Amino acid sequence: MATRPFPPLLRLRSSLLPSTPLLALLSLSSLRCRTTKRRLASLHFLPSPPRTVRSLATVTAPPVVVAEDDKYGRKQVISVTPQLYGYILSNVREPPILRELREETATMPGSQMQDFLDLAEHKVSPDQAQLLAMLVQILGAQRCIEVGIYTGYSSLAIALVLPESGRLVACERDVKCLEIAKKYYERAGVSHKVDIKHGLAVESLRSLIQNGESCSFDFAFVDAEKRMYSEYFELLLQLVRIGGLIVIDNVLWHGKVADPQVNDSKTISLRNFNRKILEDKRISTSMVPIGDGMTICQKRADI
Repeated sequence: MATRPFPPLLRLRSSLLPSTPLLALLSLSSLRCRTTKRRLASLHFLPSPPRTVRSLATVTAPPVVVAEDDKYGRKQVISVTPQLYGYILSNVREPPILRELREETATMPGSQMQDFLDLAEHKVSPDQAQLLAMLVQILGAQRCIEVGIYTGYSSLAIALVLPESGRLVACERDVKCLEIAKKYYERAGVSHKVDIKHGLAVESLRSLIQNGESCSFDFAFVDAEKRMYSEYFELLLQLVRIGGLIVIDNVLWHGKVADPQVNDSKTISLRNFNRKILEDKRISTSMVPIGDGMTICQKRADI
């Protein structure tokens, strides 16, 4: 299968690739991605990356990406290699209950998908969950919403840091995933903080608005059907208070949003959504290259 070229804006500094061509490294990475996924699923305060990650990463020095366009000041950005990502995960403070949930989720039939990249659509990584929990704490959030909880990893991370009087509305349509999530909410002692909404998220969000809960939530996280992102966002913008945050996952979509040769419906939807968010004056926004990309939006007062 032919390998797509990198977007024209970026190039690799060839002096850092003295021995192995980049395309060979990427090919090796794609062949080992399933093994790497299984090894990464078991990480917990690791002193060093897993063996597969180490062997893959030591093929060459970490590449540095440089913006070719002079208006970016030829800024150098480090690419997150498997070795570096292993190091990042080894510095995540992941509570044992979250690690147990992550490991159980990795054994589910739905986690053994035919395409490794599809897995990222449904799972939040430990470093992402840590960031979400920190944002909730910084906000002093009392009321949160999550759209698409899967087996509950990110929602559990949020519930753990909410105060005893806090509330998390968890929207999910998959019954099997909800059963796992509820089991871990109970084990963690946070069931009283979580209000589960089983069904289509759009209907759940509209119901909250109809019940007079507009502008009453501090924080929202979206990790659900990508083609519905724009509709979710508009509903959440009504529900979140001024100064509150809306965080959207998978905005980089495995890098496909930057590849002009990829034009499937989900990729196009995400490109359009990213453009909409960039141009939306009702919010302040920052796209963060963590996990599969997260955009953090803060609702402004002058909307």
